[in-house]
Amino acid sequence: MSLQVLSVASEAVPLVKTGGLADVVGALPEALAPHGVTMTTLLPGYPTVTATLGKKPKVLHRWESLLGEPARLLAGQIGAGRNGEQALLVLDAPGLYARDGGPYGDATGRDWGDNWKRFAAFGRAAADVAGGVIKGLAFDLIHAHDWQAGMALAYQRFAPAGPQLPSVITIHNMAFQGHYGADLFPALGLPPQAMAIDGIEYHGGISFLKAGLASASRITTVSPTYAREIREPGFGMGLEGLIRARASDVSGIVNGIDTGVWNPAGDSELKAAYSAKALGKRAANKRALEAEFGLEKGDGPLFIVISRLTWQKGMDVLLEAADHLVGIGARLALLGSGDAALESGFHAAAARHPGRIGVRIGYDEALSHRMLAGGDAILVPSRFEPCGLTQLYGLAYACVPVVSRTGGLADTVIDANLAARQAGVATGVQFDGVRWQTLADALTRTVQLFGDPAAWRSLQRAGMRADFSWSGSGLAYADLYKSLTIAP
Repeated sequence: MSLQVLSVASEAVPLVKTGGLADVVGALPEALAPHGVTMTTLLPGYPTVTATLGKKPKVLHRWESLLGEPARLLAGQIGAGRNGEQALLVLDAPGLYARDGGPYGDATGRDWGDNWKRFAAFGRAAADVAGGVIKGLAFDLIHAHDWQAGMALAYQRFAPAGPQLPSVITIHNMAFQGHYGADLFPALGLPPQAMAIDGIEYHGGISFLKAGLASASRITTVSPTYAREIREPGFGMGLEGLIRARASDVSGIVNGIDTGVWNPAGDSELKAAYSAKALGKRAANKRALEAEFGLEKGDGPLFIVISRLTWQKGMDVLLEAADHLVGIGARLALLGSGDAALESGFHAAAARHPGRIGVRIGYDEALSHRMLAGGDAILVPSRFEPCGLTQLYGLAYACVPVVSRTGGLADTVIDANLAARQAGVATGVQFDGVRWQTLADALTRTVQLFGDPAAWRSLQRAGMRADFSWSGSGLAYADLYKSLTIAP
């Protein structure tokens, strides 16, 4: 009999996406189906989500007052996969979610002032659903993702609507924790004992992520290295003590990628499809990418960046190293958005080096495919990276990753040191510490490797052989769920 899991998250492809969280949540139902797990995904009723349900969606439940707001639970499908339609539940609360802008903020990027209420109500509804408020809809386990879903586990623990289920919370990025003032506690509808050090209290206030971490049966992160890193102050972001206290309950499972979408042999966005046995066909994509970014042709490598332009991603250090990159004969094509100072800084670098640096501010999914197929190496100099997906896409597309040795980057890229190269297993370039010198050295080493065609092709082919599909990760999640739900 299939294990029934309720996945609670604030975004999921193909319905709503701001980052890698959506990719993971959208992929999990399909990844788990072959392993005896049926996953139902619960999302907030943003306009882009409710629009997919049709004019007369099926109503499963109504709340007259969900933290003061009328709400309905609607049924739908998240999309068709190889294993059939994937079940979707949508919390339709127009007062909370029916607004222009993004899932977390307005069109200017400013957070919604009532995010505490939007995601507390979401957690309350999730706990109700997990507790059996809908007749005939029962679950064996609840899986919450990041701070936006953390309160689901707190409500289940402190104010259960029914039987308490085993639970898992996945940390996709410890930097985002949902901190709010203690004055909001009465509005949450939790008993007084929840406002405690082993509950939702955090330094005199409230943390939605801590609420989930303290209440979950098990805690996962999206890579084994990140699971170890968050025990330390530099990565734990103030919650390292809790993680250390629960160390035996914490594990890391590397994210996968959808190899049906990210496959250069069948990618319709590309100028020319190719495979590991036909790497020569990549040249057409490189020429097309050079033209698209207004770059000169050259003998050196074409580096690409597909990233948020933020301090976490090490983009400030890359900006400092841009002149060095050009000076050693390389070029750069960058796609991203973020800090205004970094955006203007990269525009200035492009103006200093016309034909050598090209910049596109924003995000374009189709362009990212073309960049991976046309670039020689993808730069991911993150200061911390729970898992990362762009380096996995790079491996799949023979776009060699150049990464800092942290989190999932350390777990998924094998450095091209002499031993790894001789064994034929090297897939990229790693460097320690995100500083000008370390990044400059990594760029120089990459240019030198690129100058040896046989060595470079070996890196490309080894990367394409690596299996970062969801097959292994799906099995790991299924095994974790079963360890919590099936009696020994």
